[in-house]
Amino acid sequence: MVTIRSTGGRVAAYAWLAFAALNLADLLFGITGDASYTPMTFGIGVLLLLGSGVAYAVGLRPAIIGDDDAVTIRNPLRDVRAPWAAVRRIEGTNAVTVRFTGPDGAELESRAWVHQTSPRAQAKAEARARKEATKQQEFDLRGRTPAAFAAQQLNEIRDRQRPRTKSGAPDRAAAAKEAADESAKGTVTWSVPALAALGVPLALLVVIVIVGAVS
Repeated sequence: MVTIRSTGGRVAAYAWLAFAALNLADLLFGITGDASYTPMTFGIGVLLLLGSGVAYAVGLRPAIIGDDDAVTIRNPLRDVRAPWAAVRRIEGTNAVTVRFTGPDGAELESRAWVHQTSPRAQAKAEARARKEATKQQEFDLRGRTPAAFAAQQLNEIRDRQRPRTKSGAPDRAAAAKEAADESAKGTVTWSVPALAALGVPLALLVVIVIVGAVS
């Protein structure tokens, strides 16, 4: 199984969570001064919780997971899971994109949040790869973007899952697997934890604003 995440995003998310936890403790227990439970204090606390929800959804949640059964793309708010038989193409340019057969049979494309790069960075990486290729024969990783490397890893897993026939007569097991694979479809779902991590603090913030306005 391959799990691909953004190291920088996770470090930033954990840094914010530590900052938020310290400030929430200060608000609740008055570590640096007397604790005061005013609407402004609650508002600051809710903003810290909202920031923590953003850190979770944007920094900790996103991942690309490839196992023996399927490829899963976890973006900030939605999850895409496509069995290998439903995957049509995996590419890694300025982002990892997966084309697959969707729930209704139509072909869909999902773009991963992890390892996104700008078109300029992608062009520089390709130019560097071509330059290095002219200097030496061996394989060089310096011109390859993280998205391209992630796509290669996923394609290798996908190739291993393809049905193989035995030499000579057609393999009935492989033929049956190919027939079953034609009906394979991916799924796209909303992430309830991510929506809750953002929605609950937002709802509390609205309540605090309304209470502050009428009081």
